[in-house]
Amino acid sequence: MQNRRRPLSEGRYLVIVPTYNERDNLPRKVPLILGQDPRLDVLVVDDASPDGTGALADEMAAADARVHVLHRDSKDGLGKAYLAGFAWGLERAYDVLFEMDADVSHPPASLPLFLEKIDEYDVVIGSRYVGGRVTVVNWPMSRLLVSYFGSWYARTITRMPVRDATGGFNCWRRKVLETVGLERVRSNGYAFQIELKFRAWRAGYRLVEIPILFTERDSGESKMSKKIVREAVWRVWWLKLGALFGRL
Repeated sequence: MQNRRRPLSEGRYLVIVPTYNERDNLPRKVPLILGQDPRLDVLVVDDASPDGTGALADEMAAADARVHVLHRDSKDGLGKAYLAGFAWGLERAYDVLFEMDADVSHPPASLPLFLEKIDEYDVVIGSRYVGGRVTVVNWPMSRLLVSYFGSWYARTITRMPVRDATGGFNCWRRKVLETVGLERVRSNGYAFQIELKFRAWRAGYRLVEIPILFTERDSGESKMSKKIVREAVWRVWWLKLGALFGRL
């Protein structure tokens, strides 16, 4: 199945930003996002951050009609936060939905290129490993190797033609999210990003990767853990077997 693409120049765009203890980053990131295009709105999905991120997001939303906040009761994983954000955006008829980190890692300056490409494709992926280059700044070698070979591993097992399968800076046409079976998604961390791209690819949608400059956060703490890595290792086999036996 393939989505019939149409120009989205008059569309409504939503950037979903999940947060947990991102009070220092949010006031920097949100204005940069909004400044890229007047059609962009921001949805902050906060997982009951103990540092007051949710309350700060409410203040920002009260001051700017393009900022919205979705509060969740507890820290429940990145994938579930995005699923909640997708549901919120789809209910409100947004045409294009973005995934984007709250810290400096995902550059807002890349958003116009995403918007340009989403007119031609169904899914646009911000890639750290496209074109034979590695565009990552200030990551320790151990973290880079986990990410790079994690994407290679996912690509090798699933045969999905995406070089940055684990990347979290992505843009989706609403039709993709409405039809790939979000209610059946079981992954949460790195594996969530792999699974969503895999489902879109298997459904026949057109995916494209564009280069981004990924910069390590300079405030707050990374949410990466060994549990997240382990999930990604075995989940790609679940995806492969599920697709093989028609049980995705």
